[in-house]
Amino acid sequence: MQRLSMTQQRDPLTYQIIGAAFAVHAELGAGFLEAVYQEAFEVELKAREIPYIREHLMEVKYRGTPLRTRYKVDFVCCDGILVELKALTTITGLEEAQVLNYLKASGLTTALLLNFGSPSLQYRRLVF
Repeated sequence: MQRLSMTQQRDPLTYQIIGAAFAVHAELGAGFLEAVYQEAFEVELKAREIPYIREHLMEVKYRGTPLRTRYKVDFVCCDGILVELKALTTITGLEEAQVLNYLKASGLTTALLLNFGSPSLQYRRLVF
């Protein structure tokens, strides 16, 4: 009988997505541009049969009014998990704030911030 970790038990979908990110980082390491990681991550999501939409345009509302300006999120996985990829030396509060704003504007509640630019994959699970 396989024992599940607490993360697997609490949120199996984000666990699967993070696993895909670890596979990409293990194969490519740090040092590529974000676009390379986006493409490789898409290949890995397909291989693992994790449903996703890449570069999804999201509506931004101000006081209930949709704005003409939209933002493009890197991925929306499993019909509701926003996934933002970075290739930075380290992630900071600025990147976390950006993703929280994306959640707020989109109406989604869960996001993953994945950073491939450091020697080890950095990830944050954010809930709005």
